[in-house]
Amino acid sequence: MLVDMSWLAWLLLAVIITAVAAVTGIKPKGTRHIARTRLMGVARLVLVAVLVLLAYLAFRARSG
Repeated sequence: MLVDMSWLAWLLLAVIITAVAAVTGIKPKGTRHIARTRLMGVARLVLVAVLVLLAYLAFRARSG
């Protein structure tokens, strides 16, 4: 049985899966290895910066 979820919940699930794949460096067979390149390092840094910004905005919105 499929859970009745809104489009926003599905989008959040896709974003979480993508972020985990990006941070861990998971890749399909036969593709180029980029997990330890400078570009992936910058992408991880940007991902952490966005997460910190969103956490700060959520904290500010909740505290009033």
